[in-house]
Amino acid sequence: MAQNLVVGLGVTGLSIVRYLKAQGIPCVVVDSREHPPQLAQLKSEHPDIPVVLGAFDHALFETAETLILSPGISPHEPIILQQMKRGVPVIGDIELFARINQTPVIAITGTNAKSTVTTLVGLMAKACGYRVAVGGNLGVPALDLLVEIETDLFVLELSSFQLETTYSLHAKIATILNITPDHLDRHETLLAYCQAKQRIYQHCELAVCNRDDRLTEATLPCKLYFTSHVPQEGEFGLLKVNGKTHLAFGDQPLLAIDVLPVLGGHYYMNALAALCIGYGYGFSMERMLQVLREFKGLPHRCELIRVHRQIGWYNDSKGTNVGATEAAIRGLGDSCDCGKLILIAGGVGKGADFSVLLPMVKQYVRHVILMGEAAQEIAQVIQGEVSCTLVGSMQDAVETANQVALPYDHVLLSPACASLDMFRNFEHRGEVFSELVRAL
Repeated sequence: MAQNLVVGLGVTGLSIVRYLKAQGIPCVVVDSREHPPQLAQLKSEHPDIPVVLGAFDHALFETAETLILSPGISPHEPIILQQMKRGVPVIGDIELFARINQTPVIAITGTNAKSTVTTLVGLMAKACGYRVAVGGNLGVPALDLLVEIETDLFVLELSSFQLETTYSLHAKIATILNITPDHLDRHETLLAYCQAKQRIYQHCELAVCNRDDRLTEATLPCKLYFTSHVPQEGEFGLLKVNGKTHLAFGDQPLLAIDVLPVLGGHYYMNALAALCIGYGYGFSMERMLQVLREFKGLPHRCELIRVHRQIGWYNDSKGTNVGATEAAIRGLGDSCDCGKLILIAGGVGKGADFSVLLPMVKQYVRHVILMGEAAQEIAQVIQGEVSCTLVGSMQDAVETANQVALPYDHVLLSPACASLDMFRNFEHRGEVFSELVRAL
């Protein structure tokens, strides 16, 4: 009997089941893990939904009329490709969302800063009086947002994994904030990764592009731009007025960066991107700027944990790729006038090229502390350029940093790697670091 297979039982997979059940669409859940994380909740909420666990059953997949993949499941898995060859549709949660949704959508992707910009745009929309729902790859899955009774606007963070299986999304505004190599263990090439990201522009009405990153460019007639340089007419960028750098629109200064609660050039780009998106949608400039004056950043993103012995300790555990860590080093290094950085890095490398970090490390970093699977690989790149210590735990990393840091230095946890070799997720890694720092 033909049936809908939900492949993968994580948070998104469970949201897919909830949606299908509410629509009266029967489904079977499959997961290659014997104990997927949402199994108990699925059995509690929907005990009637069949679940097949363990190694994928080829015979079961042959009965599928549609495969609905969780983001963690690659559409390039051999068993998925076999079904695609016989014409079985392969979709994801965002495709289901797009097929039923009638409310305007702002769609946001990029290698880094997705969550910060999505949060900022959501806060700006709320400040402007919109009934806004924020989610997707951040917080609440998109399909769970559909239960909101009265919503004027959806602001969705979308990952490359979600975009791979999305075909029908018609966003009012779509943006790719930036692209640097990431998830190459899944996408294999930077081109394939870019192509997945570019899918966000399909059917969108207005594209918001990063003038500094040609990989974010959209082949659409309606575009707005933001840049870290002096903006051209109609662009958002940085403008120096009377010796002070301002967020600006064209030649009009909007807000001095020294009033922003969050430091760093990478954050200024996030603020400019959010302003550009909000401007494109018609948000009040005054209310958007007020949000920027008040926003203190998200946890695990260059988050100041404490100042101890005149040393600042920063948690950037969300720096799970080389591009994010490069931006964090530059942003924090530029604000560290009298000292240097002590960098804690390492974890699961995901096929990254760590040599990209070397110029920033040489310019801003006094000492590098490495841990996790990729420690030796990173050490081979930087040894001889900057002093380096390899450690076996986060506790050892914090203790070493406390020993080598000097007054006015900043200690920065920005791993440039995934966390799953030593921690449950990047949040857990950041929490362990923060607890150890507070205990010093």
